[in-house]
Amino acid sequence: MITNNLTFIQFFHWYYPSGGKLWNHFAREASFLSSLGITGAWLPPPYKGGSGAASVGYDIYDLFDLGEFDQKGTVATKYGKKEEFIKAVKKAQENNIQVIADTPFNHKADGDQLEKVSVRKVNPENRNEFISEPMEIEAWTKFFFPGRNKKYSEFIWDYHCFSGVDWAENLKESGIYKILNEYGESWEKLAEEEYGNYDYLSYSDIEFRNNSVREELKYWGKWFLEITDIDGFRLDAVKHINPEFVNEWIDYMNSISPKKLFYVGEYWNDQNAESLKKYLDVSQGRMQLIDAPLHHNFYRLSTQGRDYDVSKIFENTLLQHRPELSITFVSNHDSQPLQLLEKPIADWCNPLAYAIILLREQGIPCIFYPDLYGAEYADRGKDGHEYHIILNKVNGLPTMMLIRKHLAYGKQHDYLDHKNTIGWTREGVEEKKYSGCAVLLSNGDDGWKYMVIGKQHAGKVFVDCLGKIGRKIMIDKNGGAKFYCKGGSVSVWVNRMVIERKMLEY
Repeated sequence: MITNNLTFIQFFHWYYPSGGKLWNHFAREASFLSSLGITGAWLPPPYKGGSGAASVGYDIYDLFDLGEFDQKGTVATKYGKKEEFIKAVKKAQENNIQVIADTPFNHKADGDQLEKVSVRKVNPENRNEFISEPMEIEAWTKFFFPGRNKKYSEFIWDYHCFSGVDWAENLKESGIYKILNEYGESWEKLAEEEYGNYDYLSYSDIEFRNNSVREELKYWGKWFLEITDIDGFRLDAVKHINPEFVNEWIDYMNSISPKKLFYVGEYWNDQNAESLKKYLDVSQGRMQLIDAPLHHNFYRLSTQGRDYDVSKIFENTLLQHRPELSITFVSNHDSQPLQLLEKPIADWCNPLAYAIILLREQGIPCIFYPDLYGAEYADRGKDGHEYHIILNKVNGLPTMMLIRKHLAYGKQHDYLDHKNTIGWTREGVEEKKYSGCAVLLSNGDDGWKYMVIGKQHAGKVFVDCLGKIGRKIMIDKNGGAKFYCKGGSVSVWVNRMVIERKMLEY
């Protein structure tokens, strides 16, 4: 039996408006998303952040506050209240959409009380190099969550729970300060040696060598699963977390969960797939990873245009090396304009990139919210100037999502043999009527390519369902035909009966 292709959506972006509306918005959209073929939704961190109602969720403050307690100046999070989140999860599941919760374990932000802490300052470019003698600073490392008043958990976080901080309150000075704790002067061991050791990322960095911390995070995972009935976790910044703890936590969650949970790790190295492969070896296949190197290739295609050799689009990607563990994406909240890892994809390039992640056999694609719904916002850029950003809906995206849902099945034949024009076909399967498709795209001039889609399609008439090419094509007795596309564009060829029966309308 052929099951539907998996397709995820990141149902938020960095600048989604404040006001506590996202959970209800997601619940309302669940049926529509399911009709387009969405099978999984990645939601933003539903926990109280240090910046309160304005928090995107990554300045994590209290994992047990899902918009229930008056903390950091608000009860609701940026996205809504606890009961709204739980209802949204249930609504999605009723529409056959699994919900993945974003979970930042790397750090905690905006502590409740100062503590005197012994530290040494380190070189940001080599975190193993100390640039100060041991000294005492005041740091915001005491977390006791007064608004929650020990409900759900009585655990108090103090400086023993952290390995480093970035602010000395008494000095009014920022930097990277290694806490001199019972584990010594060293950072935790990671999978690679970027910056000497990239354990420290931001805020108060959690110390996973502390057994009490590990047990509290496992206790929280059990509580969260029971409260929300969540389907999986997107683990933020795993690159900066002791991989032994990540493995331990996943194994624990699997041991207590009544259902199979889905795990996605964010290991951001967009120019070196070897780092991701190494981490997958360490995690032993416990999780998928987002394919940041593929996103980087899309960015190169977007900026270089016809000068980019599109036949090499899969080189140095997780999709090339470990496709079964690759979560593919075109853009996300970190890469969108005005964000830290900003690498926006041009409007002309977006449909090509989405055809690549949606209509091929390998990888699990993740749609970015603005690409389906659009977005508009303003913020300061790295140069200090204010910018007004408009992100347009991606032309043809819903249609390609429906093609993935109904037609993109069966054996794949690749034609990645030209610098500017590449294509592939999917033969289709008997269980999906009229399934099968041919995809051709160009980052240069108008293109064509003879491609075989399968003898079972001989005599059938195919049309470009994206409407870029008006002609009709008949598949020859060998199961092939010349397929066409416009320059800087993509065409997706399907059996014309698909159009006549309105299978791709939404």
